[in-house]
Amino acid sequence: MTPLGIYLIKKSVNRAMVSKRTGISQARLSQLSLNESTKLRADELYLIALAIDVDPGDLLKEVCKDLKLSKK
Repeated sequence: MTPLGIYLIKKSVNRAMVSKRTGISQARLSQLSLNESTKLRADELYLIALAIDVDPGDLLKEVCKDLKLSKK
C-alpha cells in the first residue's frame, strides 16, 4: 500500500468517483494506491486533490511525509 492509497482509505474515497472526475483510469488509481514503484505525477496529485476537495499542498505533504533531505 502506498501513502496515497493509505490516505484515500483513511478519507473513505470512492476511486470510481475520482476516476470519473479526473479522467485518471481506475486501473491507474489502483497502481498509484498499491504499487510502491509506481510514480505519482504532479498533475495526477493535483487532479485527485481537486476531486476529493482537499488542498493539493496538504495531499502532497501527506504523500511525501517520509521524504527527507540527505545529510552532507
